[in-house]
Amino acid sequence: MSVDTVVFDIGGVLVDWQPHLAWIDDLGEDGAKAFIARIGFDKINFACDGGARFAEAAARLADPKDGARLGQYVSRYTRTVPDKIAGTWDILNTLKSRGTPLHAITNWSAETWPEGLKAHPELGSVFGTTIVSGQVGLLKPSVQIYHLLCARAGVDPARCVFIDDGFHNCLGAQAAGMDAIHFQGPVDLQTQLERRGLL
Repeated sequence: MSVDTVVFDIGGVLVDWQPHLAWIDDLGEDGAKAFIARIGFDKINFACDGGARFAEAAARLADPKDGARLGQYVSRYTRTVPDKIAGTWDILNTLKSRGTPLHAITNWSAETWPEGLKAHPELGSVFGTTIVSGQVGLLKPSVQIYHLLCARAGVDPARCVFIDDGFHNCLGAQAAGMDAIHFQGPVDLQTQLERRGLL
């Protein structure tokens, strides 16, 4: 069975996400990065990608000042995704112009997804099916989230190639029966898709 459907991750593949930018105006770059390191933001964000709420996480932080600062994150989210990864969008648009079915699976909080769409509205329309982890309560690299995409999109996993900047998420896709490309920049992605006859 040949691969004819492309499934994109979004953050780090189509959109550059830099969470410290939510607080850079207050703390400066070094201070903002130190803040997210101190509170364990990566773990908090992963939990919220799975359905937890940032306000709940903020209330659990030991330092009330840190909690108040984390509580600003959702309202400031658009600051964290200012830029598209232009080369990947060029590839996506070429695939779309050829009629290639395009879908997406993203680990993204249900709270911040609407804010991301404000910054990049085309994310809401460019894909046939989009699975947002925080909305469905499943996270990559769990095989269930890839199976859910296939069920909703009506595609066979064996017909899909999944693109993600996280190698672990590529392994999850492969465990679910998909082909996978570990994203290492648009130039390499172009080559990988050409090898599969998709470009």
